[in-house]
Amino acid sequence: MNNFLKTIFAFFIGIVYFSSCSHDHPLPILGNRYAVTKEVNGQLITDSVYQQIPPFSLINQDSQIITNQSVLGKIYVADFFFTSCPTICPVMKKEMIKVYKKYKGNPQVMMLSHTIDPEFDTIALLKDFATRLGADGTQWMFLTGNKDSIYNLAEQGYYATAMPDSTEPGGYVHSGGFILIDKQQRVRGIYDGTNSESVDELLKDMDILLKE
Repeated sequence: MNNFLKTIFAFFIGIVYFSSCSHDHPLPILGNRYAVTKEVNGQLITDSVYQQIPPFSLINQDSQIITNQSVLGKIYVADFFFTSCPTICPVMKKEMIKVYKKYKGNPQVMMLSHTIDPEFDTIALLKDFATRLGADGTQWMFLTGNKDSIYNLAEQGYYATAMPDSTEPGGYVHSGGFILIDKQQRVRGIYDGTNSESVDELLKDMDILLKE
């Protein structure tokens, strides 16, 4: 990962860590905020609306189409990876298994892992990868689709980096963030998926979010 991207990623991780150090208050809502004026009982009221995950349509390891509606009303953790990644992905998946095991069977929690190398990571390969990790096909999903759509979703929706880079091991550069999304599909935290302590903070914040 180049120095600029490392700096941006570290900035977001720092914000989330600072915000999560105290669990006595609600989690922050990250992203842009918009003022929306609406009429209520004959009066105009201005309210703040936070940025949500943009519409997406991807395919999981069981060849099912997964959209925003598939995770509506649930909290979920998103990340970006590729199966042939020789660097941070194995560590990230080890940490995501920890998340999966804690919330396995909880219908309010999902995990979405997006491949950034859809040409190599076929549906069959993602299925095999999920099986080897012990993931089921309903709660922890491995998603593929149009490459540009995945890259745009990473950048514009999840504040994550995902792009080809011939100078990087494996030919891709991507952030190692675990992104926490609430039931209204807003970003509530970004955590270092290669760091156990950061993932422990994620688990604590997920418990808080489930109580909202």
